[in-house]
Amino acid sequence: MARLLDAIDGPGDLKKLDAKELQQLAQEIRQELISTVTISGGHLASNLGVVELTIALHRVFDSPRDKLVWDVGHQSYVHKLLTGRRDRFGTLRQLNGLSGFTDRSESPHDPFGSGHASTSVSAALGIATARDLKGEEFSVVAVIGDGALTGGMAFEALNHAGHMRTNFIVILNDNQMSISPTVGAITGILNRLWLDERLEKAESRAERILSGSVIGRRVLQLGREMKRGFKSLTLPPAKIWEELGFTYMGPFDGHDIPKLEASLVQARIHQRDKPIFFHVITTKGKGYPPAEADAVRYHGVANNMCTQLMAPTFSEIFADTLHQIMADDPRVVVITAAMAEGNCLGTIARDFPNRFFDVGICEEHATTFAAGLATQGVRPVIAIYSTFMQRAIDQLIHDVCLQDLPVVFAMDRAGIVGDDGKTHQGLFDLSYLTMVPNLIVSAPKDGNELRQLLYTAIRADHPMAVRYPRTQTAISCPRGTLEELPIGRGEILRDGKDITILTVGPMALPALDAARALSELGIEAAVVNARYIKPLDSELILGLCRASGRVVTVEENVLAGGFGSAVIQLLHSAGLDNTRARCIGITDQYVEHGPQHILRSKFGLDAPGIVRTVIDNFPELRSSVGERPSAAVS
Repeated sequence: MARLLDAIDGPGDLKKLDAKELQQLAQEIRQELISTVTISGGHLASNLGVVELTIALHRVFDSPRDKLVWDVGHQSYVHKLLTGRRDRFGTLRQLNGLSGFTDRSESPHDPFGSGHASTSVSAALGIATARDLKGEEFSVVAVIGDGALTGGMAFEALNHAGHMRTNFIVILNDNQMSISPTVGAITGILNRLWLDERLEKAESRAERILSGSVIGRRVLQLGREMKRGFKSLTLPPAKIWEELGFTYMGPFDGHDIPKLEASLVQARIHQRDKPIFFHVITTKGKGYPPAEADAVRYHGVANNMCTQLMAPTFSEIFADTLHQIMADDPRVVVITAAMAEGNCLGTIARDFPNRFFDVGICEEHATTFAAGLATQGVRPVIAIYSTFMQRAIDQLIHDVCLQDLPVVFAMDRAGIVGDDGKTHQGLFDLSYLTMVPNLIVSAPKDGNELRQLLYTAIRADHPMAVRYPRTQTAISCPRGTLEELPIGRGEILRDGKDITILTVGPMALPALDAARALSELGIEAAVVNARYIKPLDSELILGLCRASGRVVTVEENVLAGGFGSAVIQLLHSAGLDNTRARCIGITDQYVEHGPQHILRSKFGLDAPGIVRTVIDNFPELRSSVGERPSAAVS
């Protein structure tokens, strides 16, 4: 029997289906999500929860003429299936395949690219305002989750939208979850929201009848005042959205397609001169019992989820080390911006509940909150992804580093993250961190060094960042003695007289492999683990560069303003402009999604790439020892 889904080539095909067929289609979509995402990896539970909502949206609105803006975009898989990308869905998050988020270059049905939370209302308001300025007519809808609604940017946009009274719709997809359960006072408000549709209809009829006379208008005004007083006693949560300038509708069952359609039609044709706040209740992981039972685990699944990782990840070692430190030092607390699971903080939250703070998707607040704690002798550790730290650069500069406060930034997912793609690659942190005065910046080469650097950071009495990748570690790291690593001191991993290879973090390992391969060609390369990007180990670096006159830097970061730039600046300031230098890193571009090893190979960030850089840029080394067969590097 042919699937209905196989006949859906665009949103227009949905409008041919009856209610029974729509239910069948929803079931087929869930089956497609489960079978594909558990293999490709990606965000499963969030997409299972919006199947009916997405169907209803595409039946009521006319995409791409009408603009559907998805917050974060990780729940847009159903949207992709219904907008002409079904045949490519198996390429999801694969190299040169579909993105795991919305992407303007991928489809005209994606009017705004996303990947970070709390952006949809701002973007949709901008689109709606441009529509009005140009005298065009189409609907604009922002779909935002209750987790993203905790972000301050969302409230800035809601405040502006209510002030402008722009005609567009904000749909709140309320499943009480972001990745972890949604935190904050807003959660309690959402749980108490309700609307009596009959009261709204009666109010509209009364306005039409009474507005035609002076007495009627006075009665109407009195009624409005009575309504405000009544709502202040009985509907305080709903009143928040109305006071912001929105017409509130809901809450609605997000899995009832007919009711959703009827309500969305009402919202679309609403004639009032203010935006609509449309509240939908959904179940994250709907229709897949494992995901419904554990929406946190199934929020994002790895490639072939049944495969078990044998070696610990940097994230796991960070969390285990922090747990050890917190057990010994009562000053230490940890802060996360709704990423407790991603940062492996579950055990810490359980064992140190009074010293664990999940602030919601509020990176700016997390940073200044930490600064306030630090002024009182507390040692806060902010566990955050590199890509999300970008959202709090001003707070990092103004609130933490300007005051030289001892806040630790534990920056996970630094470097190439792989399948999550260009919105999540941690490729800018070395550039934006090293420009800030008072901030110490470090990167461990392996899990054991991560343990020592974290301990060092907590005892540094200055702000310090420790950045580490989304990978397993090369060595096991059992708990043991923690020691401070001298700030600003690197280490020589291999001696060599012909050229110096300076590395950041885990790039030390492919550099060592490259040095062994070069040695087979008669080229002896020194390999240095810089360990600290700021301050640099000037004495070590300058001594090696004077000796060899040649240097290659290797970093998983953009080249502009990164580690290599700092080394070249150091050489220049020391008068070593004659030192020949080459920098390996990310060129001036965004990096797409794909397997980490393939992306690293593309940018020369593996052993063969380092060997090629040395051979191609320093040909005199090869000619000085004679032509030899190319070394094999695995």
